[in-house]
Amino acid sequence: MASEASVRLGTPPDRLWIQKPGIYEDEEGRTWVTVVVRFNPSHREWARASNTQGSRYEPSITVHLWQMAVRTREPLSSGQMPFSQLPPVWQLYPGRKYRAADSSFWEIVDHGQIDSMEQLVLTYQPERKD
Repeated sequence: MASEASVRLGTPPDRLWIQKPGIYEDEEGRTWVTVVVRFNPSHREWARASNTQGSRYEPSITVHLWQMAVRTREPLSSGQMPFSQLPPVWQLYPGRKYRAADSSFWEIVDHGQIDSMEQLVLTYQPERKD
């Protein structure tokens, strides 16, 4: 579908700071809203595998952020899933990735435009320890 194709833009934001759970602001004052957070395996599958196999690896996380204006409303609880798994700050790093406040690295999977919406897709791949 042509409307779903992502058109490449210039450079992604240099830094994203959390304003509210799921809402970030970049260095230009633009707001970025978390529209999708995907875990692989899902939380349910991961919990089941951890309980039965004793595995302690973390799931990978993919987050889709859209640059859009946001109306002020009641903030969400900071412990509310899935936003509690996202870092409070992302800093652009060489090699098409962001470094989070906890020193984890998030790969830029896509930075493009869908229709008139700028999109940033990041993936966190933890190191497996099993």
